[in-house]
Amino acid sequence: MFEVAELKNKVSKAEYEAEVSSIREQLLDVQQKLEAAAVPVLIVIAGVDSSGKGDLIGKLNEWFDPRFMSTHAFGYPSDEEIERPQHWRYWMSLPPRGRIAIYAMGWYGQVLSDRLNSRIGNGKLEKELSHINKLEKELTDDGALIIKFWLHLSKSQQKKVVAKLEKNPETNWRVTDAEKRHLRLYDKFVKICEQVIRHTSTPEAPWMIINGLDASYRRLTSARHIIERISLRMESDNNIGRVVLGESIAHVKSGVSLLSSLDLNKKLEKSDYQAKLASYQGRISQLSRVARQRKISTLLVFEGWDAVGKGGVIRRITHAMDARNYRVIPIAAPSDEERAQHYLWRFWRHLPRDGKVTIYDRSWYGRVLVERVENFATPGQWMRAYSEINDFEEELTEHGIILLKFWMHIDQDEQLRRFKLREDTVYKRYKITSDDYRNRDKWDEYEVAVNEMITRTSTEFAPWHLVEANDKYYARISVLSELCKIYEKVLN
Repeated sequence: MFEVAELKNKVSKAEYEAEVSSIREQLLDVQQKLEAAAVPVLIVIAGVDSSGKGDLIGKLNEWFDPRFMSTHAFGYPSDEEIERPQHWRYWMSLPPRGRIAIYAMGWYGQVLSDRLNSRIGNGKLEKELSHINKLEKELTDDGALIIKFWLHLSKSQQKKVVAKLEKNPETNWRVTDAEKRHLRLYDKFVKICEQVIRHTSTPEAPWMIINGLDASYRRLTSARHIIERISLRMESDNNIGRVVLGESIAHVKSGVSLLSSLDLNKKLEKSDYQAKLASYQGRISQLSRVARQRKISTLLVFEGWDAVGKGGVIRRITHAMDARNYRVIPIAAPSDEERAQHYLWRFWRHLPRDGKVTIYDRSWYGRVLVERVENFATPGQWMRAYSEINDFEEELTEHGIILLKFWMHIDQDEQLRRFKLREDTVYKRYKITSDDYRNRDKWDEYEVAVNEMITRTSTEFAPWHLVEANDKYYARISVLSELCKIYEKVLN
């Protein structure tokens, strides 16, 4: 794979000086076009030691307008990063639409280091590369442009560069013990790199492999490639989200659905409710403290019809928990900052640290519910979201997060009764808006979307729990009992 990249390429000083001014002008031009088109660009610069990664990153920061870009280099994860899923820190660094982010090694650095130092085996490496491919595809499907450079040196070229750096008093500080060790492990490292590049050079995010020995050559070649990729992206017809993926399975009408099979007549008497509530809240208080001590985080997702009682259930849970240990995140329409990112970004940012609890009052499922029904997302976007959500939730549970998803269900008559009750109660009137009645007019469309959502995203690692909620007492105890059941299963 690296045979051609090991051949030395050189650009003369005269050629470099003659072209660099034009290159800088073109880079600034395409950067302005990105801003206007709201396209985020991620530039990953990876490669062997001493291949000029730092020099190239420095030049790109010099040649681009620094006001509209950022640079990220990830070292060993901090405590805050270790206590969240592995890709959390990469999601938090994503550039807003129209901006550029440069990554030194990016999400490849840790997996390469782990495999080189035998912290993971080949099977684990393959799994991590699969996660990386999914990450990059999610971003490019959402409109991002990913440009990846691998700067390469042959073994003899790397030895010469290291010897030259070590000989110069002004640069010998750059030759660390780690650099010398990596040189000794060159053959093993290159073999691993070939595997990584082979599995992650995809149509969405291909690798550009460049010999990094000559500074002028790597700078101009990389800059030309960036200009070409961005220009092609600007010129091409943007098909993001326009592909119609065929009829949804839920559009095939039948007499039976998951929601229609629920028994909404289930009830619980007030006296039984109060006794069970006190018992379950006591258990939740104890179990959540044990989970915190064991650094097991919990993520609760509540979805359901308007006026279904999500807030009431959430309050019964939080009353049993230490207020320092949980956060409730109510999800409304995205802010301007959130619209400038992938739709999952705002949910990644609120993930709990190990031992903490995050409760979402509505969630990422808005993509396949309200955004689908109200046409805020195209068919291509919301159909693609099912697999994106499943991948997201799998990564959460692989990290050890307890993930519980509840769909709370009522019928239309009960919803209307609760609407009227809110209108007649002074301190509840704020809960009713014109959107609530407008949404009722689309009940059938939402029901189709909910049934399909449950069918496509109820997985072995993150199943849906359907709650009959016509009776609030019954619904609250159902949720609390399920939470206790899962806590006890995990903690035991």
